[in-house]
Amino acid sequence: MPKIIRHPAGNFAWMELATTDQAAAKRFYGALFGWTAKVSPMGPHAVYTVFSLGGRSTGAAFTMSAQERAAGIPPHWQLYIAVKDADAAARRAEELGGKVIHASSSVAAAGRMAVLQDPTGALFSVWQAQGHKGMGVYGENGALCWADLQTRDRDKAKAFYGGLFGWKFTPGKDKNADGYLHIRNGEQFIGGLPEPRSMPPGVPPHWLLYIQSPGCDAQTVAASELGASVLVPPTTVGEQLRFSVLADPQWAVFALFTPMQ
Repeated sequence: MPKIIRHPAGNFAWMELATTDQAAAKRFYGALFGWTAKVSPMGPHAVYTVFSLGGRSTGAAFTMSAQERAAGIPPHWQLYIAVKDADAAARRAEELGGKVIHASSSVAAAGRMAVLQDPTGALFSVWQAQGHKGMGVYGENGALCWADLQTRDRDKAKAFYGGLFGWKFTPGKDKNADGYLHIRNGEQFIGGLPEPRSMPPGVPPHWLLYIQSPGCDAQTVAASELGASVLVPPTTVGEQLRFSVLADPQWAVFALFTPMQ
């Protein structure tokens, strides 16, 4: 893949792991994907870990606060979406029925961000790049390659994200609008909206991040041996891909994705 100079507005730009054990996360993801970790201070009593693959950043991790844990927030992967103006994106999200969970703020000279919640309940962040463009690698083995919005109200989600990012939603090869919908940003397909019936009972709306794998089956076994839980075993979708859904040892959920074409 070519070197990423910048992420177009509306594309996925960064992913960030909120975890209860940063040291364990570094061991797990380093062993599973070959990520290296660079740790930087984040306040007087905290650190921030940036993961890299072949010298290019893939994402990051931080340790959840005691307040977040007390509120019942589980470990999770957070998706960042590129925008030209984080403040304007936050205002527009509210106009479209979303909520601002964390108001727009600057992250030193790296950029400006806001944490938002769509009208169906799924959380995500927006990123206005300045010194930090976001991921330096995308769509390669060991890097983010796709994301699914898991929600029970796709019509509300389509109206919101279409209004906020200009995304289009198109059926797959079967042309069945009640089936899986692909998310298109401009000319690029970046993610999807699965059928609502695929969501397990009691699971809240969320974004599921997919990491590209050279071999979903073997890497699922490796993840299990490293302490992960297999939530969805390796599964083939048509003749296009094979995927699995895992929870890391701290129970942050992510998926593996192996293209078959």
